Amino acid sequence: MCTCVFSLLCPVIVIQLSPAPAPSQRAALQLPLANDGGGSRSSSSESSPQHHSYPSRPRHMLNLPTPQYGLVKSLENAEIDQKLQEIMKQTGYLKIDGQRYPAEVSDLISEGEIGSGTCGQVFKVRFKKTGHVIAVKQMRRTGNKDENKRILMDLDVVLKSHDCPYIIQCYGAIVTNTDVFIAMELMGTCAEKLKKRIQGPIPERILGKMTVAIVSALLYLKEKHGVIHRDVKPSNILLDNKGQIKLCDFGISGRLVDSKAKTRSAGCAAYMAPERIDPPDPSKPDYDIRADVWSLGISLVELATGQFPYKNCKTDFEVLTKVLQEDPPSLPLSMDFSLDFQSFVKDCLTKDHRKRPKYHKLLEHSFIRRYEVLVVDVAGWFQAVMERTESPRSSQCYSQHQLHSLFSR
Repeated sequence: MCTCVFSLLCPVIVIQLSPAPAPSQRAALQLPLANDGGGSRSSSSESSPQHHSYPSRPRHMLNLPTPQYGLVKSLENAEIDQKLQEIMKQTGYLKIDGQRYPAEVSDLISEGEIGSGTCGQVFKVRFKKTGHVIAVKQMRRTGNKDENKRILMDLDVVLKSHDCPYIIQCYGAIVTNTDVFIAMELMGTCAEKLKKRIQGPIPERILGKMTVAIVSALLYLKEKHGVIHRDVKPSNILLDNKGQIKLCDFGISGRLVDSKAKTRSAGCAAYMAPERIDPPDPSKPDYDIRADVWSLGISLVELATGQFPYKNCKTDFEVLTKVLQEDPPSLPLSMDFSLDFQSFVKDCLTKDHRKRPKYHKLLEHSFIRRYEVLVVDVAGWFQAVMERTESPRSSQCYSQHQLHSLFSR
């Protein structure tokens, strides 16, 4: 195993940009609750991105070292300051259904936590002034440069992506001395939780529509904003009962310079592309949007089979080793996937990134072209799944045959 793989597991050296709150101040999130004065949370509500931990499936986020160059650091700090200045001009109000409303933290009535991740916690919230039910991501402001950068990157991307139907919509943000609150549309659940509800594979037709949405979102980020997502995985793909499919969580997205990423940010080892694990020169990262194409391929294999392809690994290191040393995962022939789907996944999981297709090439693939025009009742399927798997007992009774039969009529 090359030494650069070991470097992925080294701790990040951080620079403190502003005083960090004391540990005791960071323990609780102060959203006013609708039903009581405590910190009640709803475990049954599902929506925004989550990072789960499974004994047989690594989900930890890697802290990747960034190049230690003074110029790079000063540019990053200047970029963070500039973004903060721009965002501060847009805070203090929410724009919902075309109407703009002044907003403070006291206007947000929590109805329970619905997700948590590396960048913060997500709550189902009622906006007191209008009664709208939305999702609010709450992130702590700290002196950690990388955390600050994640917060600002997430905000920057969602605020600018209001014209893309495949990216989670942002209503606005509220910034306080200790927290950043990002108000977003409330979706139904993520693909990760949906897979767990079904306890098996997601039908190819649903994945076809999902693929069209995610590739379109990634292309939009690259073409419109020069951004690479860097954390494509099932927990960052959201669906709702309207049949919408959207990409979320842009905290570790990166700017592209000459179409290439020049920094090594955090990422989930389970979905990381080979060229990010073992770059030619670890001190000078140089990869492009094809790293996200690999992550999409891994996600599709997981959702199509109902099992993570590296499920027998117990550590991130085992996953990284398998990604580098073994043949890429593929869709099993025994599951009767279409030839188009098998071919598309194979293209996404081309190990040599120089031969892996970029977004425009992917959009020409027969699999995507078919699902761009094919009518699929994603909303009906989603609603049926959510209704019939509302309780643990009912989810066991709802067989894969029944789920797939929704499309046999």
